[in-house]
Amino acid sequence: MGDSVSPTGVDVAIVGAGPIGLCFAKALSRRGISAMLIDRQPRGAMSDPGNDGREIALTRASRDILEALDVWPRVPDAERAPMRAARVFDGESLFAMQIAPGAASDDPLACLVPNRVIRRAAYQAATATDSVGAEILWRDGREIERHETTDAGVELRLGDGESVRAELLVAADGRFSATRRSMGTPAHTFQHGQHMLVCRMQHEEPHDQSAWEWFGHGQTLALLPVSEFCSSVVLTLPPAEMEALMALSEGDFNADITRRFAHRLGPMTRAAEPHRYPLASVYAERFVGPRQALIGDAAVGMHPVTAHGFNLGLQGLWRLVSLIGEARSAGQPIASRDLLKRYQREQRLATGPLFAATMAIVGLYTDDRPPARLLRKAVLRAGSAAWPVRRLIAGHLMRAGGDR
Repeated sequence: MGDSVSPTGVDVAIVGAGPIGLCFAKALSRRGISAMLIDRQPRGAMSDPGNDGREIALTRASRDILEALDVWPRVPDAERAPMRAARVFDGESLFAMQIAPGAASDDPLACLVPNRVIRRAAYQAATATDSVGAEILWRDGREIERHETTDAGVELRLGDGESVRAELLVAADGRFSATRRSMGTPAHTFQHGQHMLVCRMQHEEPHDQSAWEWFGHGQTLALLPVSEFCSSVVLTLPPAEMEALMALSEGDFNADITRRFAHRLGPMTRAAEPHRYPLASVYAERFVGPRQALIGDAAVGMHPVTAHGFNLGLQGLWRLVSLIGEARSAGQPIASRDLLKRYQREQRLATGPLFAATMAIVGLYTDDRPPARLLRKAVLRAGSAAWPVRRLIAGHLMRAGGDR
């Protein structure tokens, strides 16, 4: 880029210091690969993130990865809520398909942890001093002004004028990734025309540590168990209806949520401020380019109905860092065309079918026309009767991780 001052050199430049970017940097460091984290946020916002209302359902595989990265031990026990089972309801019916571990297993299906707690633990792990590991460089409060790929590497110019040279540039800056756009990578974006509300609610009746997914008419509800008499409520509605709900007084808000759950848990009262988000799903056309890769939501931004977005992101970064680590150990380039193509192929196989299935579920269960209502009731009953289907889902949630 024509700079007179020598650029800062690093193996991998990562744009986005959210939990996926932080975990990726830590995983690279553990393999002796230097990383630079670039994020517009200041370090203070990373070390003490605010509450965004979201709860993350971590699978067994995800917990294994977080354990290996020294993140899971930094999550306080009080912030870990086991999810023992999941129930799927449709409409006003009391019938539910139940997904639970096999009788021989004591492990929960998943473990719920607030997103802010995961972010804080990932930041603490990334900033901890290891006896082994390469340095993680920080460029917080910065953005990339431009970047250029050459045969020798990727040259970046930051907004403050600093030049950086890396072997690989990785976008981890979310489903609306500006870095992905600057790479010239198209993405299929699906605007679902709904907003999602998340809010912790207290209730009088216990939930038996079960998650609920309730496809009502004109709305979708979810209940994530936090403690015996507290749950995180997730509600999706059209924007105008969500606006009206958010404008209610606290008492009227409580009564409205209680009504939406048909009083099944007794009176419900707000335990935290509600948050809302527009719903969009994203699938990038490519996960890699010349000396470039996408991870996390920058590659695949899942609809929350299957609760797999963060889990797929963790598995993806683990897949990429394992390939990079193997290449470095063998004395091979860490950003070769073959390595990146292999990452893309494996990550597409891991995410493509689940993304397609999730979109099909969303389409079926948000269609309130009579034929769709009949079809989803039939699908629900067929899934409940077919115990191999339920065991397959439970096995996917509970399988151990740690490899590609």
